[in-house]
Amino acid sequence: MAKNKLKKFSEIRSFDFVYENPDPKNPGLFRYETELVDLKGKWVSAHFKNNNPLILELACGRGEYTVALAEVYPEKNFMGLDVKGARIWKGANDVSDKKLTNAAFLRTRIEQINLFFGTEEVDEIWITFPDPFTRGSKENKRLTSKAFLKRYVHLLKPGGIINLKTDDEGLYQFTLETLLEWENAKILYQNDDIYASELKFNELSYKTYYERAHLEVGKTIKYVRFTIH
Repeated sequence: MAKNKLKKFSEIRSFDFVYENPDPKNPGLFRYETELVDLKGKWVSAHFKNNNPLILELACGRGEYTVALAEVYPEKNFMGLDVKGARIWKGANDVSDKKLTNAAFLRTRIEQINLFFGTEEVDEIWITFPDPFTRGSKENKRLTSKAFLKRYVHLLKPGGIINLKTDDEGLYQFTLETLLEWENAKILYQNDDIYASELKFNELSYKTYYERAHLEVGKTIKYVRFTIH
């Protein structure tokens, strides 16, 4: 298992569209393991070489949403962020195999997102099936907690959208309550069972490995689309 994980780490470091912050105590960003880069505020121009919108998928896991959306929307740029390199490996290989030029990955802790993205650099954020942190007093670790929303508000352009897709009722309700307490939040759409009727947005039709597993055991999928200021 350890050898397989090391092999995957080695492979993702060979891709020119995978970046990583290997040491949380050091804000440095690397490509090809040793190439130190600074792309904060200039991902679109310096990496993607265009002027298209930038969409982030946080806690992207295998990167399935990043890859799916990049295929369907070639006029947009997509980046998947996750702390686990072994998870990113699957998405990185898919991007390579499909020859997608509008998708990239960043291995880092989401807590450090403001170190690598500039003010009003991001157009949209997707949070797909994150850890709901249901145990004890870990609410601040939830990716829709106020602690994280404060990070996102600096990254997003005015009117930038945040999407949460989850199977967890607790996280869904927590998110709605947090938004009600947030002075300048606006819920654009919410649904506690997206497959009970026709999908409101085409982007919701893509299913991750985790979503398929949740559906197989009868769980409903919840979704909320919102903005914050």
